[in-house]
Amino acid sequence: MSHLLSLIVLAPAVAAALLLTLPANARFAIRMVSLVGAALSLIGALVVAVTYDRALGGFQRLESFPLVPSLGIHLKLAVDGWGVALIVLTGIIIFTGVLASWSVEKRGREFFLLLLVLVSGVYGVFLSQDLFVFFLFYEIAVLPMYLLIGIWGASHEVRAAGPFAYVWKRFAVGGKEYAAMKLTLMLLVGSAAVLVAMLMLWNESGARTFDLQTLEATTFSHTTQMWAFPLFWLGFGSLAGVFPFHTWSPDGHASAPTAVSMLHAGVLMKLGAFGVMRIGMVLVPDAAAVWAPIVGTVAVINILYGAFCAASQTDLKYIVAYSSVSHMGVVMLGAATLTPNGWNGAIYQMFAHGIMTGLFFALVGLVYERAHTRAIARMGGFAHVMPVVAAFFTLACLSSLGLPGTAGFVAEFLVFVGAAQSQHWWWTIPGVLGAFVTAVYVLRACKTIFWGPRPTGEFAHLEDARRTEWAAPLILGTALIVFGFWPRFLLDSIDGTSAENLDRVTTVAEAAR
Repeated sequence: MSHLLSLIVLAPAVAAALLLTLPANARFAIRMVSLVGAALSLIGALVVAVTYDRALGGFQRLESFPLVPSLGIHLKLAVDGWGVALIVLTGIIIFTGVLASWSVEKRGREFFLLLLVLVSGVYGVFLSQDLFVFFLFYEIAVLPMYLLIGIWGASHEVRAAGPFAYVWKRFAVGGKEYAAMKLTLMLLVGSAAVLVAMLMLWNESGARTFDLQTLEATTFSHTTQMWAFPLFWLGFGSLAGVFPFHTWSPDGHASAPTAVSMLHAGVLMKLGAFGVMRIGMVLVPDAAAVWAPIVGTVAVINILYGAFCAASQTDLKYIVAYSSVSHMGVVMLGAATLTPNGWNGAIYQMFAHGIMTGLFFALVGLVYERAHTRAIARMGGFAHVMPVVAAFFTLACLSSLGLPGTAGFVAEFLVFVGAAQSQHWWWTIPGVLGAFVTAVYVLRACKTIFWGPRPTGEFAHLEDARRTEWAAPLILGTALIVFGFWPRFLLDSIDGTSAENLDRVTTVAEAAR
């Protein structure tokens, strides 16, 4: 198909538009339209992955439509090896997310509409080859989160600290409103930083264009690069959970409904890391090489800080939330190494963590719907009454700690090898320590919740997964194992793109010296 990439981006948006024509009480039709929209994009992503020419590499399936030619703005879509992995991830997460949301009753039409609009923006980010359109899709992907959390989220205790804690608590109507507002404000500030850096590059480029390939071929002044890169890093990094701009993430995860948590941690945080690598490091490589030691040092802080915070939590969702902060630190560490293994590992970690954390949140949602609590201390022995949930939760834990045979192991191993090969080999030590702490808290949580004596009282008759609830754990769990044993399906594509982009970064950085 000549317009397959357009189909991938438009299918969820068209499904969202169709939902507007359905009556609000057409529960089954709303869910089927949403599922078909998600399925079409997933099928398209899988077709792109299978047909991507790994020997040729580079950007393929180019589609271009003029938007504002006078300003150099075009709707230009193409896919490279990085994009292949990330659109497959997005397709899997949104498809399983719709299935995990089958029981949503409150304003279901509006919920699925916003979910589909969000994911259409995500696809657009991973496929856009125009910086302005990239930014436009980025905002489309981020802004629906405010409504999805603020309306359908779950309230929880408002956790605020620092000099403005009183203000936050005073004006937060409830936990979910606080989390939604905090997320939106922090990400909008990050977006403003990205916009400033974009306009700096557009203004300096002689062609006055937003075309990414043209901008890649442009050598920007050292001063412009040194200002632009930290704006890209911190702007996109606020969505990627870069310390100390990660604080919106745990509250957002904890408040969001199941499918939104799956997309939030599984895909949206990857937009930030992808932006840092695809835009920040590739467009301003001279500054990327200069800033890499700082990026890597902050990344290992992310790994350890997130791991120790997760280990101290008593709320199950907060454990997974802080775990995501730690695992995104692994992504940024891989990017900072400026090595082929590190970059391959960073992209593969985005994929592996997205699948793993999607599985985690799908299972946490199932447990909460039945037990009506996320307090780990109250749980115990759930494997006796929820064996399927227990089995898949254990699998997610094993992937999180990097067990060989799971996708998580492949990703972390590549990143740590890349760190050892970099000029800052010592990054490997805190990185591996973070993996050790991760093993401690995930195994402890898994044992406490599932592998104990048979529960009594209110938890004695909990039900296991049933009907459509089987689908998300089965698909995501299978993906963790398949891509753990067969990583080359994606790594062959990722490797070629990493080599091309890294070659540009190192060549320009060496010429600048």
